[in-house]
Amino acid sequence: MSERPLSAIILAAGQGTRMRSSRPKPLHMLCGRPLVRYVLDAVAGSDARRAVVVVGFGADVVVKTLQEDPGPVPLDFVEQRVQAGTGDAVAVGLTGVPDDELDAEDGDVVVLPGDTPLVRPETLAALVLEHRVSGAACTVLTARMDDPSGYGRVVRDKDGRVRRIVEHRDADETERAIDEINTGIYVFRRGLLAPALRRIAPDNTQGELYVTDVVAVLAEAGHPVVSLVADDAGEIQGVNDRAQLAVAEAELRRRTNEHWMREGVGIVDPAATYIDTTVTLAPDVVLFPGTVLQGSTVVGAGTEIGPATRLDNTRVGERAKVNETVATLAEIGDDAVVGPFAALEPGARVGSGVRTGPFYTGGTG
Repeated sequence: MSERPLSAIILAAGQGTRMRSSRPKPLHMLCGRPLVRYVLDAVAGSDARRAVVVVGFGADVVVKTLQEDPGPVPLDFVEQRVQAGTGDAVAVGLTGVPDDELDAEDGDVVVLPGDTPLVRPETLAALVLEHRVSGAACTVLTARMDDPSGYGRVVRDKDGRVRRIVEHRDADETERAIDEINTGIYVFRRGLLAPALRRIAPDNTQGELYVTDVVAVLAEAGHPVVSLVADDAGEIQGVNDRAQLAVAEAELRRRTNEHWMREGVGIVDPAATYIDTTVTLAPDVVLFPGTVLQGSTVVGAGTEIGPATRLDNTRVGERAKVNETVATLAEIGDDAVVGPFAALEPGARVGSGVRTGPFYTGGTG
């Protein structure tokens, strides 16, 4: 298997009008982090050398936010000034791939939407592996769904080879009966992607350039196009409105709670416990129902939190007990007992071994 250089293009230029918000869609928060940040984390798991983020609506704030928390993969940004479709966005993204990789004709490019926060690093890594083992020009991540309405369908020939992708709105009755859908996640051979993009045309109901049409261009030219069917179709669910944002949030919280329980944290009722992905917990922490841990909160070993407690960017020592408390930018020492009905304002500090009693309102101790 050839270890060709791998870059990634993240499509994050859309306004996300269905979110009904002035905030750019990539920056809507999920479990304490911007939505697009989870996509970049998945890219890191594919061993991409660099990620190019295609921005558009709210470009300045998107760039600034991601530069403040760049993550493990170096980032570049390019702006799609006119929303002319995903094909145009990928072409714009290619201009941001570093020159040394542009010269590498045998390099690969993974392309994915910036609004799929549930895709796992393992899934992207498996897609890249399939692409390289098969020697394909393009490898498409697909999924099978009982109700594929709204998704592009994967059209195969009589021998089962991928021939093209047709969007739902452009599909005929036979094509709409296909249950294999396009997830919008691909790996392309770098040397073939740019020429194929130049051959697509906006011959569709939207009058846009679709990156999906690259599949047909490559297949018609005799280049192999293969697919990898995702084990879990839920991973590829996009976020287009507030309802879908809530669904993604619930799944990320489920994964986060499961992670911490496997690390030795006791969670009495996972369905009633909310932990941001930015929180750090030590073994033998116990979380009671109604606990909300946000920001860069850190909780030491053997501490009990809750019920009905919200800690935001707060540090808690070991063996403490924090009950029915709200704290922001506060510090609680080892063996302290805080609450019930305590409110710790920014800068408040409860010293080691201190018992606040009920209705404590902050300060130092």
